Amino acid sequence: MTGKQQAAWIGLGKLGLPMAARLAEEFSVTGFDLSEERLALAEARGIKRATDLASAVADAAVVFVSLPDDRALRAAVLADGALLSHLSSGMILVETSTVSVHASQDVDRVAGEIGVSYLRAPVSGNPVSAEAGTLSALVSGPEEAFKSVSPMLATFCQSQSWLGDADQGRYAKLAINLMIAVSAGMMAEALALARRGGIDWHDMLNLMENSAVGSPMVKYKCAPMHDRDFTSTFSGRQMAKDLDLILECTRASDVPAPLAAQMREMYTAMIAAGDGDDDYIATIRHQERLSGLADIEPSKTA
Repeated sequence: MTGKQQAAWIGLGKLGLPMAARLAEEFSVTGFDLSEERLALAEARGIKRATDLASAVADAAVVFVSLPDDRALRAAVLADGALLSHLSSGMILVETSTVSVHASQDVDRVAGEIGVSYLRAPVSGNPVSAEAGTLSALVSGPEEAFKSVSPMLATFCQSQSWLGDADQGRYAKLAINLMIAVSAGMMAEALALARRGGIDWHDMLNLMENSAVGSPMVKYKCAPMHDRDFTSTFSGRQMAKDLDLILECTRASDVPAPLAAQMREMYTAMIAAGDGDDDYIATIRHQERLSGLADIEPSKTA
């Protein structure tokens, strides 16, 4: 795919908008969202505004979808008069959200009935990496469709992995998010233990960043923790939603997941305490409360 080929983008939220904006730098993109505010922001970034789903996809060969959950996906894509009713044979539907395998299979079934190629392409990253074009796409579905849209994915993804022709992309995204959730719990317990042991807050963060456990995720989350910045790039409430999907999937697959279950309980407690809209790394603050450290300045030791 080269030049100003036509694409549509449905869902211009915190992640969808920067992805669509990067796509619009190289391709012609028409966008639709239920929010007038998001549409105005999209228009300011070179995305043509559509007033409804039908007009959004009228000239598109490829349609991208970025929605928050199963409910939104079913309403926007599968309901009477929704997206699939406006698509035709030969088109490609690229769905970038983190949703359940069941919802994905339902979309695949209906898309197949009308000859639409359905790519599951959940992305790993956050709005910051979307703006930078450094997301990772975990793709499954028809391989020829993937090859066709790969240049488009490259505008907002630094890596693309085609994993199979069914729902492998869904399983991969849930597996990655399970590791991220457990890492957030691990960091919280480690930092609380270090503070109890008399280690300076910043010293321990530096050790975590530069030791054998200093994964890209740990390094990325240590940086704002030097300033105790819990501003959300991906909230605790969103992580709880993903853990629900993970547990649904593991149970259906007969895969025991005690760590996922434990982390879901931690996020339940965080949401109940009013921290659900803070970043998912607020596990650190939650663990501090449990450890009697909540009122201690991070640069001081207990």
